Amino acid sequence: MKAGQLNISEIFHSIQGESSFAGWPCAFIRLAGCGHGCRSCDTTYADKSGRLLEIEEIIESALAFQAPFVEITGGEPLLQPAVHSLMQQLCDLGQQVLLETGGFLSVAEVDRRVHKIIDIKPPSSGVSLQNNPDNIRLALEASPPHRSTFEFKVVVADREDYDWAKSLLLESGLMDSFTVMMGVAFGELEPRELAEWLLSDRLHARMQLQLHQYIWHPGTRGV
Repeated sequence: MKAGQLNISEIFHSIQGESSFAGWPCAFIRLAGCGHGCRSCDTTYADKSGRLLEIEEIIESALAFQAPFVEITGGEPLLQPAVHSLMQQLCDLGQQVLLETGGFLSVAEVDRRVHKIIDIKPPSSGVSLQNNPDNIRLALEASPPHRSTFEFKVVVADREDYDWAKSLLLESGLMDSFTVMMGVAFGELEPRELAEWLLSDRLHARMQLQLHQYIWHPGTRGV
C-alpha cells in the first residue's frame, strides 16, 4: 500500500445507527481490516481486504452525499496510519468528522477536531481484555474544550456484561464528564431489560438501540 492510500471496504450514505449522533444522515467511510474477532461484530465482512483508494478519491466519494456528518469506521480504522491524514483533510474542509473505533488502539494521534466514539468491549465480546485503558486516561486528562470530542459506547448482551460495564463506569468516573451510550446486542438482550436495569441503578448512561439493525435486515451491507 502506498502512502496516501487506504484499504476501503465500502463508502456509503445511511442513517447513523449508534452514538449520540444516532438518527442523523451520515456519509460512512468503512476501512477494511480488524482481526480482533469480537463475537458480536455485525460487520465481519470488513475484516477482509477491500480496495485501495487514494485519499482524494475517498473524500470526493464521501462528500458527494452532502451529509451533515462523515464517519470513519471499520473494521478497525486506526490500523491504517494514513487514516490520520484522511481525518485531518476532512476537518480542514470544514466537515464534521466522527471516528468510531473498537477501543483497542490509542486515539492519542487522532486530530483533536474529530469526535471520537470509543467502544468499551464487555466480557461477551470475547475481547474485553484488549480494551485500551489509554483511551479512558486521554479522555479524563483532556482539557475542557477537547473533552467534548470524546464519548464512549458499550453494547451489552446479558446481565454479566451490564454489571461489568457498570463497575467500570463507576470506578473510572466516565459518566461524570462524558456521554456514555449503553445499548443491547441486537437479538441477544431485550431492550426493556436494559432500560429497567439503568433506571433501577440510576446510572447516568444514555440508552441506545442499533437503529440500522431495526430499519434494515440485520447483516445488510451499506447501511
